[in-house]
Parts: sequence; structure tokens; C-alpha cells
Amino acid sequence: MPQSPLLVVMGVSGSGKSTIGAALAQRLGVPFVDADDLHPEANIAKMTRGEALDDGDRRPWLETIGQWLAAHPGGGVVSCSALKRKYRDQLRHHVDALEFLHLQGSREVIARRQASRPGHFMPASLLTSQFATLEQLEPDERGVVIDVDQGVDAIVQQYVDRHAVGTTPQKEN
Repeated sequence: MPQSPLLVVMGVSGSGKSTIGAALAQRLGVPFVDADDLHPEANIAKMTRGEALDDGDRRPWLETIGQWLAAHPGGGVVSCSALKRKYRDQLRHHVDALEFLHLQGSREVIARRQASRPGHFMPASLLTSQFATLEQLEPDERGVVIDVDQGVDAIVQQYVDRHAVGTTPQKEN
């Protein structure tokens, strides 16, 4: 495996970002942080009320995430929705060679996963806004797209296999 990446595991709420991110970090031997843990209290309170965050809410949060990435030049994994290109660009402002693993799934699969997470601060009612906000990785963005409707080990292995030969935006089935 080449040098450990600085990686953002991205996708809508319920796609498995935290689970996959933690498993990948363990496999790669690098630190992991769940970006949900970096949200200011005001953001968590807003989402708990069922209100979607706006770009003003996200800007300082993304800065904190970018600073975490920049502080880990030897590699690290962050789970972060990173739904819009401009959010990913803000993170890349801190780290040029940033990679993305987009965990993609149908609304039905994601809704089923969200239903199995009672008590999470992101209510299932915000799923529609998450999908509406999502902008797919563009051809010039370093990353891989992997379907979430499979086991954790299979997703981790697909990423590892992809990273071993390079990271170009491709969908894995």
C-alpha cells in the first residue's frame, strides 16, 4: 500500500461514514476523527430540532476539520458529509492531496440505515435535504465512489484495493 492518505469519508447522513471511517483508519494505521464530534453545540442543537444547517453554520465547522487534516500530514481519516463541491474545496484549501471516499446508496438503503440509529442527533426527516444538497465528486477530485449496500469489510477492502493502484474518481459496484 502506498503512503497513508489524508482521507475524507463522505456521504449523506446514514451512509456509514463513521463506521467505515473508523475501520479504514484502523486498517491504515492512522488517526480517525468523526466530524460530527467537531460540530459546535449550536449546530447540533439546530439539527436536533430538525433544521438543516446552512453554509454559514458549516463554514467554521469545515475550518476545524481542515485544521485537523492539516495537523496530520502522515495520514488520517475524517468522516464528514462534504456534500457540496465548495465544502470539499474548503477542506482542500488546508490539504492539497486530500482524497475522498464517497459512500453512495439509494434513498431506500439510507432510510433503512437511519431507522436503525435511534437517538442520533440527525433526524431521518433531514434525509431529503441531504440528498438535495449532495453534489457528486467531479472528475478532477481525487476519490472513489463505493456502494454502501454491502458489509464494512468489503467496502474497506475496495478502498484499499483502489488506493493501491491510484485514486481516480470511479464508482465501485
